[in-house]
Amino acid sequence: MATAPLACELLVDDSADEGVATRPSRHEKEPRRDGRANVTQRWSDIAWPTAIWIGGVHLAALAAPFCFTWSGLAICLALYYVTGSLGVCLGYHRLLTHGSFSTSRPVRIFYALLGGISGEGSAIDWVANHRKHHAFSDQEGDPHTPREGGLWAHMIWMFPRHSAAELAAHVRRWAPDLDRDPAIRFLHRTFLLWHVLVGAALLGSGWVLFGPATGVSWLIWGLAVRMVIVFHVTWLVNSATHMWGYRNYETTDDSRNLWWVGLLAFGEGWHNNHHAYQRMAKHGHKWWEIDVTYWAILLMERLGLAWDVVHHPPGGRRSGGAIAGGVADAAS
Repeated sequence: MATAPLACELLVDDSADEGVATRPSRHEKEPRRDGRANVTQRWSDIAWPTAIWIGGVHLAALAAPFCFTWSGLAICLALYYVTGSLGVCLGYHRLLTHGSFSTSRPVRIFYALLGGISGEGSAIDWVANHRKHHAFSDQEGDPHTPREGGLWAHMIWMFPRHSAAELAAHVRRWAPDLDRDPAIRFLHRTFLLWHVLVGAALLGSGWVLFGPATGVSWLIWGLAVRMVIVFHVTWLVNSATHMWGYRNYETTDDSRNLWWVGLLAFGEGWHNNHHAYQRMAKHGHKWWEIDVTYWAILLMERLGLAWDVVHHPPGGRRSGGAIAGGVADAAS
């Protein structure tokens, strides 16, 4: 099978001394996205498309108690795993952001599609934000550090508006590999379309098979409720796991391992482990640290769908800043 080009060269600086944190400088044309200090109180400074998208999904989910069905709940839970674990945790995070394993181009695009259906934005935007988070984790320049407030880190950081030129510079610096990929660009441009198609499929299939009430239930539970769950579980990794929990490793940031986020987020809650060994496919390092997403990667490896899996720390442990330093150097 042909190997799809991965951005592994963006993720590790092999020349860095072990344990030495080297933080990249920010490009002058890049938006700060540094925290609430630069946010004003004007309505014009709100990213209204983002606010309407997130607010609308939450409003739609309020209809859930009035259209509950057991089949709707089952679809919600199934898509929670498919879009949350496979799409966001495996696809967006471990594959596209950190290059924890290699796979074929069709599989890579498939996981990018699943990640998009989670509702958390396109792969280009998600990966750019996350790579910057690692480069400046809990320091000036981190898009969502709880040092600016827990609620800020959880969700408010997404609402300040940035110009098109600023966002383009942000992508060119932090996700140039994805921005050059025409298939990933297509998924970026058609982000909303896929949600319309998924919603229509849920509504139509439930309606045809069991009637209009079931169709509406499948739509609300399979789309809105599921997206709200995936949203907040992912956001808890940004907020809660930089505030509470225990640390297996000393890193240059505030990352923590938090057991209940580890379970809800399919292994992403073992966040201190991840910040210490960012390219490792396995986030659970103790026997009790369950990592469901890693199990899926192991299955892919067994089936020949994944190779070059980073099971162990390459070249010894690096601090959070040292690993992420290679991102900015290669992307600048």
